[in-house]
Amino acid sequence: MSASITVTHRHGECVTVEAAGVELLSYVYKPDPAAYESRKPYTHPLRTLSGRQVSAYRPSDHRWHKGLQMTSSHLSGQNFWGGWTYVPGDWYQDLPDLVGSMRHDGFAEFAVEDESLTLGENLTWVENGGGEWARERRDLVVHSVAPDEGCWALDWAITLTNIRDEPLDFGSPTTAGREMAGYTGLHWRGPREFAGGEILGPGALGGEEMMGRQAPWLAFVGEHDEVDAKSTLVFAHAPENEYAIHESHWFVRSHDIPTVAFSWAFFDEFTVAPGESFHYRYRVVVADGAWDRDRVEHYLKTHGF
Repeated sequence: MSASITVTHRHGECVTVEAAGVELLSYVYKPDPAAYESRKPYTHPLRTLSGRQVSAYRPSDHRWHKGLQMTSSHLSGQNFWGGWTYVPGDWYQDLPDLVGSMRHDGFAEFAVEDESLTLGENLTWVENGGGEWARERRDLVVHSVAPDEGCWALDWAITLTNIRDEPLDFGSPTTAGREMAGYTGLHWRGPREFAGGEILGPGALGGEEMMGRQAPWLAFVGEHDEVDAKSTLVFAHAPENEYAIHESHWFVRSHDIPTVAFSWAFFDEFTVAPGESFHYRYRVVVADGAWDRDRVEHYLKTHGF
């Protein structure tokens, strides 16, 4: 049975969700001060029901990593990821004039029920020179806050429309020439203490062999400092993603930098013509304890999209 939630909206800044006295998440849409980090909304902190934090904000190795956020590392010559830009033949370069942003234009839907929050957000993707390139409808649903199961869920959907007169070309560092660095799309950065965490996938899949793989879900189990506790995050594709504009692969690292991305352009670029759109939908489950494959699969089977 789901527990009640409390939602607080600090207008112009953020939306927070609490349950049983724990702030589970804060969705921040106020523009960040540093344009170089690619100004865009992000979700941080993310916490389990017992209050364990499972996201990182501006870690020293990558200041533009901020909890859970939508990104696009290579988009028609612009960087909507933030920070350094990968340049074929020149490795990573400091090119602030190529860093774009995502502007919050308002909430088209804001529905609070006893056990769930639904946000429908309108955004504009703006290239560094001020040109408006894409309109996004983002739908977030916080739901299934289940103390008896020790977990809660966030659904995140994106519908993006090209409003340019030219095609939008989506890629990644791998499509630009760097092997196995296909990060782009919805991205989670874990806390530094999660370095060395366990990566699980369906069947016999697991570990960093999940990098560049295709699978309906991936789980990351991390161990906390200071307390004797582990937490699990489950990242899952909605069924309709199988028919999306471009196939997805997992970008995942455990050692040194705990991170997961639903990469929509890992190995190959894809193009969105003027006036056309694409859609993806995902689920992130935040859980106390170390889940195994059987528990992940049982949860996903019994809590369908």
